[in-house]
Amino acid sequence: MNYIWSVFTKPWAELPGTELGELVAGLGFGGAEIPVRDTAYVTPASAEKALPEFTEQLRAAGVEPISIASGLEESTFAAAAAAGVPMIRIMASLGDDGYAASVRRNRAELEAAAGFARQYGVQVGVQPHHGKFVASTLGVVQLLDGLPEEFKVVWDAAHDVLAGDDPKVTLELAKDRLGIVNLKNVTYIPTEPGSDVGGAWKPWFVQGADGLANWSRAFATLEALGWDGPICLTGQYSDTSVSVADRLTIDLRAAKAAAG
Repeated sequence: MNYIWSVFTKPWAELPGTELGELVAGLGFGGAEIPVRDTAYVTPASAEKALPEFTEQLRAAGVEPISIASGLEESTFAAAAAAGVPMIRIMASLGDDGYAASVRRNRAELEAAAGFARQYGVQVGVQPHHGKFVASTLGVVQLLDGLPEEFKVVWDAAHDVLAGDDPKVTLELAKDRLGIVNLKNVTYIPTEPGSDVGGAWKPWFVQGADGLANWSRAFATLEALGWDGPICLTGQYSDTSVSVADRLTIDLRAAKAAAG
């Protein structure tokens, strides 16, 4: 399959576009997701002016921006459109008002952004995320049900397995809205026992070959579905004793081997 091998550039969020493009291309990636956040080189306040130049610098290095990780303000849609970035990636957060109320709130926010998505021709990708977010692919598919085609699922291997799911099931479930496939991997490690009975474990993000998510099974499913969109390695690792760049080099090689 003709995947766009991409990386989430959050580990190097402070770098200008010229340096980032050289780094990403040097690691062997042809695509990138860019954080547009207050802590990044391109911020929401500067995005309309800064993002087009930043993305052109990436393209000059042979790196195509596949998405930005940001919010759903109109200015962000305008910036993405001006920069030729096809998608804004978000997550659906859960508040103290409970799951059902949080889903209604997220749905209202997505509906409010539908006009911007249509006006600017920029997609919205919603990623499942373990913890205080809509955590399952099914949950995200249900959240997006009935919304325009610009609203996509960003499937994530690690968060899929943390939700107890199987990529053969969830990728099939999301196929009609599948926009990006995120690759990272995870296991659990014990924490200090508290007063609760059980539960003394936490997620620990690891190299692709060492985790619970079966990347080979995911790629076999994508091939069966005929899907060949962007694959994004997210560069999330809990053990920081090895550089992210070195870990990504290993995982990109593993992912390409799994893809056949």
